[in-house]
Amino acid sequence: MGEEKKGTSASASVGVWSTVKPFVNGGTSGMLATCVIQPIDMIKVRIQLGQGSAGEVTKTMLKNEGVGAFYKGLSAGLLRQATYTTARLGTFKILTAKAIEANDGKPLPLYQKALCGLTAGAIGATSVEFFRDSLGFGEATTIIGASSVSGFFAAACSLPFDFVKTQIQKMQPDAQGKYPYTGSLDCVMKTLKAGGPLKFYTGFPVYCVRIAPHVMMTWIFLNQIQKYQKQIGL
Repeated sequence: MGEEKKGTSASASVGVWSTVKPFVNGGTSGMLATCVIQPIDMIKVRIQLGQGSAGEVTKTMLKNEGVGAFYKGLSAGLLRQATYTTARLGTFKILTAKAIEANDGKPLPLYQKALCGLTAGAIGATSVEFFRDSLGFGEATTIIGASSVSGFFAAACSLPFDFVKTQIQKMQPDAQGKYPYTGSLDCVMKTLKAGGPLKFYTGFPVYCVRIAPHVMMTWIFLNQIQKYQKQIGL
């Protein structure tokens, strides 16, 4: 009787771990990647605030604030990864597993992988699957290629929203106490009128360089975590 209870308890523990494992791995890899990429993100924000080029911003931050300035807001970034990336990569893995199970264990076609990735918000994961499985690339080439593709499209889609958010956050009232924008929509319209659509892509190279390495580092860390777990039998 005691042995049966132990066996049941062990099976339950394995079942719980297999369920939460994709989420734990996704969150951990995203948080580790954030620790590496945070300085680039800080430089990107200051470029959007009009403080100069990447080189000028870096020199000014080091001179006036020290190395610690590059890691301001790290806790918020880690919290975002602990929630967003945990859910995103974990959900992608579960959706993919369910889809493969429904497909009688056969590999999924590209459109189904893409659908799983879009549903979970894991464009990078879909890119990795495509480069590895559809194109047959090796590990290093897969990570670099998938990071570049997903980083470019993620930057192109998200930078305009990030730009507007930054403008709203940094605005200050004038001498009469009036703010330059009444809200996000007003900011969009005035920005379009003043600088055209390309104005929303101010700092795009740095933003793209920031996102692609984050995707790359996330997948490198995730791959190493999974390898280590296999070695120790997790």
